[in-house]
Amino acid sequence: MNRAFSLGRISAILLKEFLQLRRDRITLGMIIGIPLMQLFLFGFAINFNPKALPTAISIDDPGTLARSVVAALRNSSYFDVIAETNSPEKARLLLQEGKVLFVVEIPANFTRDIVRGARPDLLIEADATDPAAGGYAVGAFGGLAATALRDDLKGPLVARAQGPPPFNTVTHLLYNPDSNTQYSIVPGLLAVVLTMTMVLMTCLAITRERERGTYENLLAMPATPLEIMIGKITPNIFIGAIQSTIILLMAKYVFAVPMLGSLALLSLALTVFIVANLTVGYSFSTLAQNQLQAMQMTMFFLMPAILLSGFAFPFEGMPLWAQYIGEALPATHFLRIVRGIMLKGNTMTEIWPDLWPLFLFTLVSGSLALARFRRTLD
Repeated sequence: MNRAFSLGRISAILLKEFLQLRRDRITLGMIIGIPLMQLFLFGFAINFNPKALPTAISIDDPGTLARSVVAALRNSSYFDVIAETNSPEKARLLLQEGKVLFVVEIPANFTRDIVRGARPDLLIEADATDPAAGGYAVGAFGGLAATALRDDLKGPLVARAQGPPPFNTVTHLLYNPDSNTQYSIVPGLLAVVLTMTMVLMTCLAITRERERGTYENLLAMPATPLEIMIGKITPNIFIGAIQSTIILLMAKYVFAVPMLGSLALLSLALTVFIVANLTVGYSFSTLAQNQLQAMQMTMFFLMPAILLSGFAFPFEGMPLWAQYIGEALPATHFLRIVRGIMLKGNTMTEIWPDLWPLFLFTLVSGSLALARFRRTLD
């Protein structure tokens, strides 16, 4: 055997590897796609200073100064006023349901009290389940409202325009008054950990059978594709339940995260979320030709699921195209559900708008997996 160093043999091996890479289109796509995805997600979708945050206004004063505050909020880049009511209870219900992040309450006689020299309270209530989402907006609120009144404070009131704001800004951080990031991060980890493990564990379900040579035995069984899929993913449901139990116990006894809602309701949402991710992994397994391709497909799903769900970065700070992608991911909806149940005490009424997309996602993903399941070895 000739053991001398040979550039010819190296060239032959290099040619073989390049040809193999060119034929493996999924791997080639990942080489280009993953860096582009990271650039777009981190460059455009990540924003620590979100603006145009959904806001509701409860206004009991028809006076000029009160309307000036409302106009300033509408013109602000931080607040997007989507609802205006004269009932504080209706405004807080929107906050409870997660439809708005802020409620601004302008009390009755707000204008009269300022004219008379008093300092009425101007209340802003913020959903603090994600402290990072509205921190800048809360900080800007007082100055914004004070600036809005300066043009109205004329004549005998002009002296009040030069001093401190003619009202008291009162801030209430609801559901997480201490802005404890653990209250936001630990429930969010439940979504992230289950997404990673459930998708990874099932993405190899079929490709592993092919590479081990046992796929033919699987096809020889008198079982339908649906029965095979159920048999493949069911054991992982119990694994997901064990992981969920561990995380919830740690959340309660180590991180002291409150559990204000129903544990049974959370268990239902967890089951649907686990099955949704298992069907995703199983779908990748039916699409991929080998385990490497299945793992590469998984990476394309996991990265947006973590970055665009609102776990690591404020969801409201992302551009609309990124929010649309995030809305299509089960982690986004489950994140809202778990934070809502644990921190707000939400019931089925409040979580249903995020629960039904999980059912729909499971149905679509499972149908894709069944459609792609092949009854032959080719």
